[in-house]
Amino acid sequence: MNDILQLKGRFEQKKSNNRPAAPRLSSGSMVNVSHLESLRTDLIVLKEFWESQEVLSGALISVYYNKVVAKSNRISGFLSSSKQPANSSIVGAKFSDKSNKHIITHYISMEVIDASILSIEQAIRILNEEFGGSIDYIKFNEKSNINAIDFEKYTIKKTKFQHIIVDSSYVEKFGVENSDFGSHKSAIVTIYNTDMNTKELLNKIGIKVLDDRIINDTTVLLDANYLEILMQKAPYLVAMATENLSELAPSDFLENVGYERNLIPRPKQEPVIGVIDTLFDENVYFSEWVEFHNMIDKNIPVTSEDYRHGTAVSSIIVDGPTLNPKLDDGCGRFKVRHFGVATRSAFNSFTIIRSIKEIVALNPDIRVWNLSLGSNEEINKNFISAEAAVLDQIQFENDVIFVIAGTNKGSFEGEKKIGSPADSINSIIVNSVDSKKQPVTYSRQGIVLSFFTKPDVSYYGGSSDNYMAVCEPLGKAYVSGTSYAAPWIARKLSYLIDIIGLNREVAKAMLIDSAIGWKANTDFLDLALKGHGVVPVRIEDILQSPDDEIKFVVSGISEQYDTFNYNFPVPVANNKYPYIAKATLCYFPKCSRNQGVDYTNTELDIYFGRLDNKGEIKSVNENKQSIEGENHYLHEEDARKIFRKWDNIKHISEGIKPRSKGKKVYKDRMWGMSIKTKERLNSRDGEGIRFGVVVTLKEINGVNRIEDFIHQCSFRGWLVNRINIENRLDIYETANETIEFE
Repeated sequence: MNDILQLKGRFEQKKSNNRPAAPRLSSGSMVNVSHLESLRTDLIVLKEFWESQEVLSGALISVYYNKVVAKSNRISGFLSSSKQPANSSIVGAKFSDKSNKHIITHYISMEVIDASILSIEQAIRILNEEFGGSIDYIKFNEKSNINAIDFEKYTIKKTKFQHIIVDSSYVEKFGVENSDFGSHKSAIVTIYNTDMNTKELLNKIGIKVLDDRIINDTTVLLDANYLEILMQKAPYLVAMATENLSELAPSDFLENVGYERNLIPRPKQEPVIGVIDTLFDENVYFSEWVEFHNMIDKNIPVTSEDYRHGTAVSSIIVDGPTLNPKLDDGCGRFKVRHFGVATRSAFNSFTIIRSIKEIVALNPDIRVWNLSLGSNEEINKNFISAEAAVLDQIQFENDVIFVIAGTNKGSFEGEKKIGSPADSINSIIVNSVDSKKQPVTYSRQGIVLSFFTKPDVSYYGGSSDNYMAVCEPLGKAYVSGTSYAAPWIARKLSYLIDIIGLNREVAKAMLIDSAIGWKANTDFLDLALKGHGVVPVRIEDILQSPDDEIKFVVSGISEQYDTFNYNFPVPVANNKYPYIAKATLCYFPKCSRNQGVDYTNTELDIYFGRLDNKGEIKSVNENKQSIEGENHYLHEEDARKIFRKWDNIKHISEGIKPRSKGKKVYKDRMWGMSIKTKERLNSRDGEGIRFGVVVTLKEINGVNRIEDFIHQCSFRGWLVNRINIENRLDIYETANETIEFE
C-alpha cells in the first residue's frame, strides 16, 4: 500500500479577464409587444397594490422565470437603478410548485417600479416602430440592427433597451408571493429583508417581539396568536416559517441484554469530540471519558428514558470498537464533551439554535461535533431549516465541522424526506446501510433544495439482521438508526483532523473520496438514500492507497477569481501518461437562508488535468464552463447537474474503462489545477475561502510510480510529506505529552 502524499506549494492568483458582453437573446428566443404589455400591466397592478399598503415604504416584487436561471440571466434591466442593480435587491428565491422554475423576490422602492414601467413603455414603442412589433434572436443579436436605431428619439438608452428585451425573454410575469403557512403552534418565522428593522416592522402590525426571541436580523420566534395576526395582516412579509417544537425522529431500541462492566483504561491525551444530544448517564463504565454538561432547563421534567439515546451515542465515540469488534476502525478511543440539550420525545428548535451557538463559542478547542438529533418533520423543498442555517453559519465562521445523523422513519412509513438539521450544507450528513451496503428500512431520503446531495455518505448504523451494540444506562443494548452511524464518521474525522493533522477541508474531501471510490453514484434514488457512498471501515483504507495509485492532497485559499498551479509533474512512461484520474474538492461557503433555493453564496469550479500546447488545462471531466475567450454555453440546469455548479462538494473523474489507453503528452509535460471562484451576490463572500482537494492517479498497467512522482515534485519545488499513520501518531503523542519540571 502507498501512503497518501501531502503536497505543499504556492497557488497563484489571477483576476478574471472576462468583461460583460452586449446582452444577447438565446438561440430560438423571440420577444413580442404583447408579452411586454403583459409585464407592464403586472407592474402597474403591483404598484397600485403596494401604494395601498401602509406596512412598507417599498415593494416586494416576485419575478416568475420560465426556467432555472443562471446569475447572468437574472433580470438586469427591470427593477434596477443606477444606485441599486437588480441583483442586489434580491431577498428570496424558490422554485415554483408545479415545475422547476425560479421565483425570485426583490425589495425595491416605488421609484424603481415607476422607472421600470417607463422603460418597458419605451421598449414597446421601439419594437412597434423599428421591428414591426416583435424581434427574434437573429435580428436582436446582429449589432447593426440595434446600432441603426436612433435612441435620441426615445427616452431609453441602448443598453437599457437591450437588457429589457433579454429580461423579457426569461420572465413569465411579475407578482406577489403570499405565505400559506398554517400552524396553531409557535413557529420560527423569517421575514423578508426590507429597509425596516424586523422588530419595528412587526410592531407596526401589532406584534411585539422581545429581544430574547430574535435569532438574527430577520428571524424571530412567534407564538400561535402572533403568527395568526401576521398571516392575516401581512402574509407577504413571510419568507419562511417552520414549527418551533419538533418531534424527534424515531430510533429503534431493543431490550437491554444485561449490565456488563467493560474494562477501559483511564483517558490520557486523546482528542475530544463534542456531542450535542439528549442527556448522558454518568454511572456507565466509560463515564471517566465523558465530560457532561446538562443544558436543559431545570423546570423541564426528565425521566430515565431521556438518558438512553445520548449515552448510547457517546458510547460509540468513546469505545465503539470494543462494543462492535467487526467495526474496529483502527482509530482507538476518543474523549467526549457531551451537552444535553433535549429530552427523548421532542426538541425546541429555537432553544437548540441558541444553545448550539453558545456551546461552540465556549468550546473553541473542539474541532469535530456530533449531532444525532433530528426532526420527524420533513424538510422544505424551497428553504433550509433554521437549525441547519445556523450550523452552516457556524462552520463558515469557525474552523469546525458537524457530523449529523440523516434521521429515521418509522417501520410502517413510506418514502419520507430527511428532517432538519440534516439539510445542513456544510455539515456531513450520514445515513445508514446494512452489512451488504444496502439502504436500511428506516432510511429517509435527500435531496436538499432539489439539488444538494444529502446525505453525504452512509455507514453502518445497525439493521434488523445485525444490530449495533451500545452502552445505555442499564448496560449493553442493541439498537439501529442513523444516530449510531454518525458517531463512527465523527471518529474518523477527528482522527484525520486532530491526530493526522489535516485541515477540515482536506479531511472532508478524503472521507467523501473514499466513499465514492472509482464508481461515482449517479442514480438519483441511490444518491438520495446513500449519498456519495459507504465510507470504509478501516482508517487505513482512507489514509492509504493501492500500489498502482498515486494519491495526494493539496489545500489553498481563493483570493481572486482564478487560484491555480500548473506545476504537477505526473510521471511519463513511453511518451504517454498511463493513468486515469479523479479529484474531489471540498469547501465551506457562506450561505444565505433568505436566498431560498439559491442558498450557497460562492461557487468554486475545479479544473484538473494535462496542460495542452496552448497552456490550458484539459480537465479530466471535460469541463469548459469558465474557459476564457471561448463560448461554451451551458444551461444552468445542466451546469448544476453535470458539473455540480454551486455545490460545495465537487467530484470529477474519468472513471475506469476496459482497455484504458495512455494519454497524449504535450510539450510542457505538466498537469495543472485551477479553482475558479464565482459570487452569487457580488459581495466577495468567496474572498479568502479555503479549499481542500484529494487527487488520485491510477496507473492503468498496475505499475507503482509513486517514488518517481515524489522525486519530480521535490525537484519542481513542492514540499512532499508522506501521510504515514505511525509517524503522525508519534508526532501527536509527543506534542501532547505532559512535561513535569522538577
